[in-house]
Amino acid sequence: MSTQPEVDYGDEELSEQAIHDYLATHPDFFEAHASLLNSLHLPHATGGAVSLVERQISVLRQKDLKLEKQLKELIEVARANELLAAKIHELTLQLLSTTDLKTTIIALEEGMRSGFGADQAVLVIFGDPGAFDDIDIGRFFHVIERKSEALNPFKTFLDGNSARCGQIRDAQRDFLFQNDADEIGSAALVPLNDGTEVGFLAIGSTDANRFHPGMSIDFLTRLGDLIVGALKRY
Repeated sequence: MSTQPEVDYGDEELSEQAIHDYLATHPDFFEAHASLLNSLHLPHATGGAVSLVERQISVLRQKDLKLEKQLKELIEVARANELLAAKIHELTLQLLSTTDLKTTIIALEEGMRSGFGADQAVLVIFGDPGAFDDIDIGRFFHVIERKSEALNPFKTFLDGNSARCGQIRDAQRDFLFQNDADEIGSAALVPLNDGTEVGFLAIGSTDANRFHPGMSIDFLTRLGDLIVGALKRY
């Protein structure tokens, strides 16, 4: 049998919401009623009971861990952005030192492979292939007429005029990466536009999660602008 005295509230019955609202507007209530605070116990997830103070400490610790995790994620993003900015800066310096279209494309291929760690990369330029016979950079450099049917799988991407990341269609992989298409798990497609369509850059990765639709495309857009600026010199 309980030894706690019964409290008479008269004719008014307090609702849980009324108690909640009162405590919410009087956060210092328990400071003036320390004895009541010490007598309150809340059920613990593992059974038994803990004091209200202990529960508050537990909640604060959980919030602290959550904030710490968010801070670490922000720091990681900041470091990644700083690294990308440094890579784009280095590529810019390399492109400024080139003297013709061929050395520019060679610098781009080297930058994609070593600077950005691309497993595969292809620079697609719209134009007459015969006009670029003097440039042989292997599979990285691909010149094709804009109206070619081979570009049909890229129609939606090219019409959208925005970088895209994630898994790409089989027809797109086969066109871009040819014999290595089956090894590509994800890719980034970067349009190269400056009033008129120039082409696009494709960066392929064997990691299916390297490029995904949720990632930021800011650095890819800047990379595309840089490439357009470098190609316009010639």
